[in-house]
Amino acid sequence: MQKKLAHNGDCMGKKIFFITSNAHKFSEAQKLLKKCGISIKRKNLHLEEVRAQECSEVAKACAIEAYKRIRKPLFVEDSGLFIKSLNGFPGVYSASVLQKIGLRGILALLKGKRRDAEFICAICYVDNSKLVQICKRCKGKISKMPSGRKGFGYDPIFVPQGGKLTFAQDEKTKAELSHRTAALKALCARLAKR
Repeated sequence: MQKKLAHNGDCMGKKIFFITSNAHKFSEAQKLLKKCGISIKRKNLHLEEVRAQECSEVAKACAIEAYKRIRKPLFVEDSGLFIKSLNGFPGVYSASVLQKIGLRGILALLKGKRRDAEFICAICYVDNSKLVQICKRCKGKISKMPSGRKGFGYDPIFVPQGGKLTFAQDEKTKAELSHRTAALKALCARLAKR
């Protein structure tokens, strides 16, 4: 989806800001976007996240607010773990739920329940002429116990569809299949068309 915001030129050749407080997300994005010739800079604006049901709504609202503040090409990413048997919980509240109850708390909630889940990543890019939204998913299941030391967040309990190891155990598979990788690759493709 693209929408016109203003008409003051283009951001070709300029650095794009990734609005995030999460150093892990920035590192993943920087590595991937560098491969397709996009240079990014991290900026934390301490944006208040809107209460919404979808990651795409959160990313869009935050990106628009961030652009109002800095008037530079930027993108915001919002992601979450959606567990089917928990009606999509923790979803858009994934970061705060992880802080409050941790991985063990999620595993306790799943005792005796189906473990199907998916990661969803929504990116919203804004510059002075357009707004671009991207949403990608990675289906999988929740493991019985946390495993692995790589990655961050829910990586130690998420096993991608068709896999046997968690993202925290298999960094290569995460780099290839994750929701964030898919969304960032789509962002590269969209920006390359400009």
